[in-house]
Amino acid sequence: MELQDLINSLSLEIKTPELDLHREVTGGYASDLLSDVIGNAQKGNIWVTLQIHLNIIAVASLKELSGIILVSNRNPDTDTLKKANAENVPLMTSTLPTFDLVGKLYALGLRCR
Repeated sequence: MELQDLINSLSLEIKTPELDLHREVTGGYASDLLSDVIGNAQKGNIWVTLQIHLNIIAVASLKELSGIILVSNRNPDTDTLKKANAENVPLMTSTLPTFDLVGKLYALGLRCR
């Protein structure tokens, strides 16, 4: 599934519209622990988290994730947005809590891979 299709299906708000959103999403991973994501997320996964600080961008870049979805109306600060653009990490937000959003991702066919 393409990231843009995911954005459209879930009505996600794009926080980094200048980045390429036509990248492949190979699966999903939900965690708020950076060390867990480093240890277990796979290249191409979409990451679901409520963390909004700068370090999420470094982790997503390191793991070559397809993007990050911030849940529960969480919004990144200006420094996080700047870093996301500099590191080419698409950042989206959702009004849904993690549980609900992950259920929708699963219904769309994404799995933890």
